[in-house]
Amino acid sequence: MFAKRQPVAIGAPAPTSGRKLDVRAVLDILKKPYVSAIAAGVLFVGAAGTLFVIAADPFAGAPNVRVALNRPKPGQRQMAANAGMQAFTVDSLGMYQDLAVPGFEGADNTPVQGTATITFPDGGGASAGATRPNLPPRKGPADPLAPAPMAGLSQQSPMGPLPVIAGDGRSSFQAYARPFTSNGQPRVALIVGGLGLNPAATKAAIERLPPEITLSFVPYSQGLQGWIDLARANGHEVMLEIPMEPVDYPDNDPGPYTLLSSANAQDTTKRVEWLLSRATGYFGVTNYLGAKFVNSDTGMGAFMGVLKQRGVAFYDDGSARRRSGAYARATADAVVDDQLSAEAIAGQLNALEQAAKMKGSALGSGFAYPVTVEVAARWAETLKSRGLQLAPASAIARR
Repeated sequence: MFAKRQPVAIGAPAPTSGRKLDVRAVLDILKKPYVSAIAAGVLFVGAAGTLFVIAADPFAGAPNVRVALNRPKPGQRQMAANAGMQAFTVDSLGMYQDLAVPGFEGADNTPVQGTATITFPDGGGASAGATRPNLPPRKGPADPLAPAPMAGLSQQSPMGPLPVIAGDGRSSFQAYARPFTSNGQPRVALIVGGLGLNPAATKAAIERLPPEITLSFVPYSQGLQGWIDLARANGHEVMLEIPMEPVDYPDNDPGPYTLLSSANAQDTTKRVEWLLSRATGYFGVTNYLGAKFVNSDTGMGAFMGVLKQRGVAFYDDGSARRRSGAYARATADAVVDDQLSAEAIAGQLNALEQAAKMKGSALGSGFAYPVTVEVAARWAETLKSRGLQLAPASAIARR
């Protein structure tokens, strides 16, 4: 609070002297030219100084508050559980907060901030009554896959290594796929894509998802081969994403090597080979966008021809269901995170289970959103109890 000033009566005696102030004498002095000039100068300097102090601080005169922002410690993150449902925030999950990635100082390693409410419905893909919704990274590699490249499965080109079918008949589809043995139960597979551009999200998907879930990487990613190597060391089979022309191209541009419906077969082949030469160790590719390109007979013919010749499988998100070709083929039954909420994703995963029970197998695809990774990881833990087997995507494809 500001201190109140005591009122002073006009004409009251000055506190510093017993003599009365001679106002007329003071006025006579101020009338002298040199005195008035000095007084004006002092007044100008004082005003300028006051203006400088105010201008130097853009918030001068405005109230301000300083707040200390402290990142919560891991032990402080808790989940409030409700009967039959679990509601928690991204921060309470601790998702990606501890995943600054060494070697990617130039990338965006900023921790996820803000609050998003994630609610898991009772039953189905979200096990009710769980006490730890966040899944820490696995301790050590889970059934690591053999390092790439394997002998005889690639050839060097001016663009980089290209997959080839080995002299003994082995293909990338066969050699780089995760081994799988069926237990006779319906099989459910999931591809999580969009990896490689965001280091924290990529590392989280690699370390927190079970190894049976297939990971798909963007070909433009920095350090792509390193990410693929890390994924395979953690047991994941991997795919590359092939950018294809959408209906709203070029307003929606997937990148400089996008496969275009207007291109001739030779140009499409060159672009496909450039994309395939970004890394080794993948067993197949999948489309990124492409609603317009997949309707091009010339473009899809050239694309599928390259994959068949080089022993690489093609998986689509449902947009190219009627297109055959490639070395092996599969089409996703559903994109599980078209609606970005935990409840909607869990519902799509439950629908995937029903499709698997009807057909014997089902394939879903999704993007590496934090909520998708977390819901998928929790869902995968409960599949066995419901009579289903989690399978790598390679186990769903057909020659």
